[in-house]
Amino acid sequence: MQISIFSFGHKHGLPDEADLLFDARILPNPYYVPELKDKTGREPEVAAYAMNNEVGNKFQQQVLALLHFLLPEYLRIEKEKVVIGVGCTGGRHRSVALAEAISKKLSETYPDIQLHHRDIGK
Repeated sequence: MQISIFSFGHKHGLPDEADLLFDARILPNPYYVPELKDKTGREPEVAAYAMNNEVGNKFQQQVLALLHFLLPEYLRIEKEKVVIGVGCTGGRHRSVALAEAISKKLSETYPDIQLHHRDIGK
């Protein structure tokens, strides 16, 4: 089964191709921190700001728990491809950080995950 994870910005439009969507707008927003605003969620300090807090940790755990349930079920029904979208407002900070974290953790079980950041450059 092919697993594709991608981040996106809601202000650039919802993706049509996603089987599952997660909304990272509940995470603290690095955009409003002057020294983080022009960076992306791929950079450790931005990811830490968005993810290393009570909401970020719990949200990541809940998303992973759901995916650890769903992905084996998708395999069982012989689904060939699963597309997971992670969105925030602009698609540069929170969604990128969460998509990176999910991809890293899931790749321990599913090594051929594809990761894309649709709006990181916008």
